Amino acid sequence: MDLLRKLELLADAAKYDASCASSGTAKRDSLRGGLGSTEGSGICHAYAPDGRCISLLKILLTNACVFDCVYCVNRASSNVPRARFTVEEVVQLTLDFYRRNAIEGLFLSSGIIRSPDATMEQMVRVARTLREEHGFQGYIHLKTIPDADPALLEEAGRHADRLSINIELPQPASLKALAPEKDATGIRRAMAGLRTRIDGAKEEARAARRAAAPRFAPAGQSTQMIVGADAADDAAILGTATDLYAGYRLRRVYYSAYSPIPDASRLLPLIAPPLVREHRLYQADWLLRFYGFTKEEVIAGGEGGMLDPELDPKTAWALKHRADFPVDLNRAEREAMLRVPGLGVKAVDRLVAARRHRAIRTEDLARLRVSLAKVLPFVVTADHRPRLLDSAGLRGLVVPRTAFAAAARPAQLSLF
Repeated sequence: MDLLRKLELLADAAKYDASCASSGTAKRDSLRGGLGSTEGSGICHAYAPDGRCISLLKILLTNACVFDCVYCVNRASSNVPRARFTVEEVVQLTLDFYRRNAIEGLFLSSGIIRSPDATMEQMVRVARTLREEHGFQGYIHLKTIPDADPALLEEAGRHADRLSINIELPQPASLKALAPEKDATGIRRAMAGLRTRIDGAKEEARAARRAAAPRFAPAGQSTQMIVGADAADDAAILGTATDLYAGYRLRRVYYSAYSPIPDASRLLPLIAPPLVREHRLYQADWLLRFYGFTKEEVIAGGEGGMLDPELDPKTAWALKHRADFPVDLNRAEREAMLRVPGLGVKAVDRLVAARRHRAIRTEDLARLRVSLAKVLPFVVTADHRPRLLDSAGLRGLVVPRTAFAAAARPAQLSLF
């Protein structure tokens, strides 16, 4: 198989690894004119903590796998076309793309070849070859294998900027049922080992000060959780994510929507795609991490342990807690302002800074390019007081026009 065909197969197979790529944009290419593409060739976009967009070569070492996880398209029993890169091919592709200024780094994952150790050894060889033989200074993210020898994980951390181990599913019982070859306890043990080593490297760096301290995954670790392959509701998923953040100091939990393929008779009522649920979970995750919300508060905006699919979690919470509004943008504490639908962290900080010099007016919100339709029903400014806060029709005003009908909300389809 030629290298281009391998790249097509293994870049496409890597799209299911959500631990680095941005998503949600329209599919575009230049086949009918224009320049550039949003897909193909394995180039994706990740975002650095400072907001910079980083282009990565995102590929699998191989999509062949000895495991037979029911939810995985690359499982052993799947009939997808298979391909496999050599270590040298991955290294050369990375260098060629980098020299053409098409990428700034590499995201590498893999199916299991023969054994976890055999697979991890080849992934480590890729990173080691890039760093030591070619002086590669770009970003490297390795999707590591929890069952691999700890010595291999240790070496992976010395060469990679970020490591990730997939938690796979929200509940250990689901993992046992759908991926019996994987061990939930072993996965968490491996994540704990990475946390200990990352913390240790930071302590060594502080102690060494100007001396060169050994590096170990300086960008931390992350994980990926598949949503929709089991019966876990959103409350259970966010509860697991909260535990993971607290227990392993993860940089990110990534949610990956799983959609069982329905037959034609079941396709018609499928109004809300699984990506809607994934999107709401990301929004809820953001509220937990940066806005001071608890899991219970976020879930309270929906019904039956599920987030409201029609509204973002903050707006859904606000509609059920109207007694906390309106918020006076000229007097309220920052924490209260962060709970206003439509106001992000940066917008709130700018409003707090601006009100030291003048009264906040509606035109100031317009300059911040926030959604006035979403914000104004919940705030007081120098020239505005909301009139519909107690109205039964308020929900209809804040639900986006693109939201699907409440009466047609579908249940998550079964994996079987």
